[in-house]
Amino acid sequence: MVINDFDIKELNIVETLTVSNYLFNLIVWNDEVNSFDWVIETLMDVCQHTEEQAEQSAMIIHFQGKYAVKNGEFDTLKVMCDAITERGINATVEEIASKKH
Repeated sequence: MVINDFDIKELNIVETLTVSNYLFNLIVWNDEVNSFDWVIETLMDVCQHTEEQAEQSAMIIHFQGKYAVKNGEFDTLKVMCDAITERGINATVEEIASKKH
């Protein structure tokens, strides 16, 4: 993603994913092609993120290289993943690694 100078330390995260019973994450990957505005619009349209959530997710994607923007059931996330990739943004559905006791 293309970005102007930004200090990541100033980013206040409103909501982060928490540990849950869901087994899959919807991962959106960083690229140097799509604009922040396009990624934000996509997250709002496809994942029903608020504007603030979408902006924060886009920043994390940019600086971390990827971000789990949603967690849930595979079938639900697969539909979202397909909609995101149809917009030219790289996304995958990945199984959450289970902790072995």
